Amino acid sequence: MAGHSHWAKIKRAKGANDAKRGKIWSKIARKIIIAARGGGDPRDNLSLRYTIDEAKAANMPRDTIEKAIKKGTGELGGENYEAATYEGYAPGGVAILVEALTNNRSRTAPDLRSILEKNGGNLATSGAVAFQFTKQGVITVKADAVAEDALLEAALDAGAEDVKNEGEVFEVITSPTTYLKVKEALAAANIPIEASEITNMPNSTIPVDGEAAQKLLKLIDALEDNDDVQNVSHNAEIPESVTV
Repeated sequence: MAGHSHWAKIKRAKGANDAKRGKIWSKIARKIIIAARGGGDPRDNLSLRYTIDEAKAANMPRDTIEKAIKKGTGELGGENYEAATYEGYAPGGVAILVEALTNNRSRTAPDLRSILEKNGGNLATSGAVAFQFTKQGVITVKADAVAEDALLEAALDAGAEDVKNEGEVFEVITSPTTYLKVKEALAAANIPIEASEITNMPNSTIPVDGEAAQKLLKLIDALEDNDDVQNVSHNAEIPESVTV
């Protein structure tokens, strides 16, 4: 679909589901707790800084953010969460990568296996699909908000890997280590950012439409509805016209 972000076509369902569920604050709070173990000052802890930015973008209250930081640094008591990644397949050979924060792996893995199997997929062994994704920063800028040459200069000078013209938007692609530097460079150049995140980008995509796409969206919705799940990445390209 010309004129729409390529990345938006891949991840469209996630944004809609997050807004619908209302669980996003508790999920981000877990991320903050994990990140704050490396120090409670975001100036010295890049991971915490990323997560606080995500929390602010989700309109998370400041006192909730600060409470989560204190849980991570040990100033307040809290549950001991750990990061876990699960890999699987959806119907049609679509690769699924699930990032979770859990306090009980013995609960999370069976829960995710059950969700996948009930929706025609299956849990795979470690390494089965992860190689099909690359961790990258994606910064989206509306095409009518900036001249392409100005965006190219600001982004590439700050260390961006690529700038893609997707019609209505530009996608600035960065490595995780240069993501924040590029984002700050765009802000300094007064270039308005529509959306941004560090995510698992599929190295290639599989077009999925019709009933298969509906089943995939249902599976993604079920996975994201699990309290332990932070993010679901996949390599399917789904038309915006498809809904659950």
